[in-house]
Amino acid sequence: MSQTHFCILRPADMLDGAALSAWCRAGSAPQAFSPWGDHAALVLDLASTQGLADAAHITRWMKTLVCPVIGVRDSARSHCAQTEEALISAACDVVVDEPEAADRLLRQIERNPVAATSFVDLLRVTEHMPIEPALNVESAVYATLQGGAEYAAWLAGLPEQKPVEAEAGPAVQAERDGDMLRLMLNRPGNRNAMSMAMRDALIEVLRLVEADSSIARVSLQARGSCFSTGGDLSEFGRVPDSASGHLIRLLAVPGRFLAHVADRVEVHVHGGCIGSGIEFPAFAGHLSADPKAWFQLPEVGMGLIPGAGGCVSIARRIGRQRLAWWGLSGKKIRAERALEWGLVDEIRSAPTSQL
Repeated sequence: MSQTHFCILRPADMLDGAALSAWCRAGSAPQAFSPWGDHAALVLDLASTQGLADAAHITRWMKTLVCPVIGVRDSARSHCAQTEEALISAACDVVVDEPEAADRLLRQIERNPVAATSFVDLLRVTEHMPIEPALNVESAVYATLQGGAEYAAWLAGLPEQKPVEAEAGPAVQAERDGDMLRLMLNRPGNRNAMSMAMRDALIEVLRLVEADSSIARVSLQARGSCFSTGGDLSEFGRVPDSASGHLIRLLAVPGRFLAHVADRVEVHVHGGCIGSGIEFPAFAGHLSADPKAWFQLPEVGMGLIPGAGGCVSIARRIGRQRLAWWGLSGKKIRAERALEWGLVDEIRSAPTSQL
C-alpha cells in the first residue's frame, strides 16, 4: 500500500480493518494523518475490525498516532460484542454511532488540530496515572500550547475586555457552623470567573480544611446567575511566559487542593459551568447540579486544553472517550446528560441563598 493511497482519502471516508492492519505492519503512521497532513484525524470503521489476527498489536500502535482516532460503530449492532472489535474500540480516542457524527467532529478538530491532538494524547497518557503526576503532565501540555500558534490566533481575536467593576466582600465567603464549613463564590457581577484572586482564596481555604481535621464537611456553592464561567478573560495572556505559567500552576491550581480533601467536600453548581467552572468542582467527593445547570469545555477551540485540572478530574468521572468527545466538540451539555454520564452525582434545585 502506497503513501499516495493514504493521501487521497477524504475526511468523510472511513478506514477498514484491512487498511488499518496494513498500516500497522508498515510500522509507522502516514504523515497525511497529523496536524500537518491532509487529514486532522483518523476515522475507523469498527465493525470491519472483527477477526483481525493482530488486534492487540494494532491497539498498541493506535495509541502512538499523532492525531485523534475516531471509531465509528454500527448503532444497529450490539456494540462491540466481539473480542477484536471491542479491543480496538477501547483504544480509540472517541467512539461515535454514525459517520456523520465523525464528520462533525472532524470539522471541529480541523480548526485547531495541534490542540486537538495534544488533548487526546494527554488523555491517553494520564488515563491510569495518579492524580498528582497527571495534573503535572496536564499543566506541561497546557504550557506548551500557550506558546503555540493556535492559542496566539485566538488571543489576537479576543475582544478588548472591559474593566470589571469591583465587588464588595471576599472573593470566596467562608462561614463555620460547628463541624461544617460553608463556602460561597462571591463575584456574581463577574459571573464568578476564576480570577487570580478567587483562585488564591480557594487555595487558602482548602489548605485550612486539609490542616484542620475538626472540619468534617465542606459545602461549596456560588452566588449569582451561575456557578462559574471559567477563567477570567481579562487575565488571559498575562502570564509572563508559558514556562513560568507551568510552574505557577504546579503551586496554584485549586483542584489539586480540593482533591486532597475530596471526601469531605460537596459542591452544588447552577447556571453556566464553563471550563474551570466544572473542572474544579469535578474533584469534589459529591457534586450536585441544579436542573437548569449546563456545562461546556471550550478550551480546544481556543487552541488550548482544559488546564484547571479537568483532564484529570472529569476523565475520572466520565471516562477518557466521553471527555475527548466533549472537549473536541465544544458542545454544551445539560444537567440530565451530566447525570447520565456521571459528571454529576445528583440533580436538585439550587438553594435560594445563591440568588
